[in-house]
Amino acid sequence: MAYTSTIHTPAKLLISISTACMIMLSMNASHAIQVYKSIGTHGEVKYSQHAPQEGRNIEVIEFRSDGRQNNAGQLAGKTEANQNTPTQSAEEQRVAQLEARIKDQEAQANAQRCQSLRNNLTNLNVGGRIYEMDGDGKRQYLDGREIELKRERVQQAITQYCNGAAT
Repeated sequence: MAYTSTIHTPAKLLISISTACMIMLSMNASHAIQVYKSIGTHGEVKYSQHAPQEGRNIEVIEFRSDGRQNNAGQLAGKTEANQNTPTQSAEEQRVAQLEARIKDQEAQANAQRCQSLRNNLTNLNVGGRIYEMDGDGKRQYLDGREIELKRERVQQAITQYCNGAAT
């Protein structure tokens, strides 16, 4: 019997070591590595181990120690109220940026037009001899009635395009 107990002792030791290893592996697998996925200001996708300060649609991706995802697709900081809002795709964001740029350019062009109209009104109000160039490049001087008509047209254009603000 002494011989059998020595055989069981290494077997028991082997079983206890393998059990301990399995417990350690399962504990190690429960420790997830968090990676933050977000969309940058220019629509690019960014991955980081640290929570981003800025960014849209921040998503937390957890990886187990064996490399597989844990809780895939869970969004960070999302509440039920804002989970229902549709997220913009990169193409939609690019279109929105282009529309904003076009709107800004139109506003700048309108501001330049308004400034030109105000300058014309100022010139018409100053007085003196005012002329227009004809098709041949010759000056055609305006009389008082023509100047007054031009002044009224410029004032109407300012009212229409420049929110009514005249000098």
